[in-house]
Amino acid sequence: MPAKVWLLIIGMALNVTGSSFLWPINTIFIHGHLGKSLTVAGIVLLLNSGAGIIGNLTGGLLFDKLGGYKTIMLGVSISFTTSFLLIWFHDFWMYSILLVFMGFGMGIVFPSMYALAGTMWKEGGRKAFNRIYIAQNVGVALGAALGGFAASYSFTLSFVSCSALSFVFFMIVLFGFKGIDETDEASVQTVFSQRKRIHNKEAFMALLILCGGYLLAWIGYVQWQSTIAAYTQSLGVTLKMYSLLWTVNGVFIVLGQPLVNLFLKRWLHSTTSQILVGYCIFVISFVMVGNAKDFSGFMMAMIVLTIGEMLVWPGVPSIAAELAPEGRAGFYQGIVNSTATGGRMIGPLFGGMIADLFNISVLFQTIIGLMVLAFILTIIYSKNRHAIQQTETSQQAS
Repeated sequence: MPAKVWLLIIGMALNVTGSSFLWPINTIFIHGHLGKSLTVAGIVLLLNSGAGIIGNLTGGLLFDKLGGYKTIMLGVSISFTTSFLLIWFHDFWMYSILLVFMGFGMGIVFPSMYALAGTMWKEGGRKAFNRIYIAQNVGVALGAALGGFAASYSFTLSFVSCSALSFVFFMIVLFGFKGIDETDEASVQTVFSQRKRIHNKEAFMALLILCGGYLLAWIGYVQWQSTIAAYTQSLGVTLKMYSLLWTVNGVFIVLGQPLVNLFLKRWLHSTTSQILVGYCIFVISFVMVGNAKDFSGFMMAMIVLTIGEMLVWPGVPSIAAELAPEGRAGFYQGIVNSTATGGRMIGPLFGGMIADLFNISVLFQTIIGLMVLAFILTIIYSKNRHAIQQTETSQQAS
């Protein structure tokens, strides 16, 4: 693997770790410290994710026009500036505005990082994107865990830590990314740049059905970073203990891969079956968290959730790559990524409203219902995919 790809991996891990310092505490800070309702906290996080979607599309366009170095520098400059200001400004309105700008800055960075990885290590194929993806997930787990730990001492410590890591990433980009390989083949396929007509409508519709379930799963999953975070506080789970849940999540993802791969090789041979089993495991995890009364209950629910996550999250992008016709891989992956971001955007507001209007038990029951719907949509996708394959086989035979 080229040395510059390693630089991208390290940069991605640092960038995501820094931003993830705020993920486990945003709802707690807005709801518990600033005294706003869970619905209001959900709206703020919705705007943060929405700005991330706009930033992602903007970053793709700017990469085509300006190249990776300038685009990443713009994104990291925005995210570093906002993270630095968060150290000093903690009132509700300024906090909310800065979170929106941080989401926009972070969104600009991601498409260029992925595009550069694929360009600089063409022979690596999917490996380049997988390495960046793993670095991103390690950053999420590490940042969320350390963020909760830091906040248990002081929220300001979390803000300072976020800003410090953002500054380190800024320096790496400023000096390490300068002159990074930006060939004319390095371009990001965004929704805006995809102007070709979709010829294989059946495959595209199958992808949309699959992504419908993916969206519902993300709406449920993100409750762990929003409403469940606040719920654990009401049961006496400290921020240190809550951060440990995410530490276990990250460690399990890394160390549990060999066991999961062995399980898939022996019993689950198709990607669709992996996703279906993953959704069933998600249901079990939310039944467990709904009955959890102490830290050990949440820990067991998190372990079960992580197993489901390891089956579902890599599976949907993999199917998208299989469905994508030649020259449309970026577009199809863009739909998958937008779906996940949409779930992260809708989830906090959805969960906050259900918890405020009814209670947390109703929320858990609702999430279980969404996971069941995700399971049904995946079965519908599977039947449609089977019909498409039969049609293609008959056309080839004739």
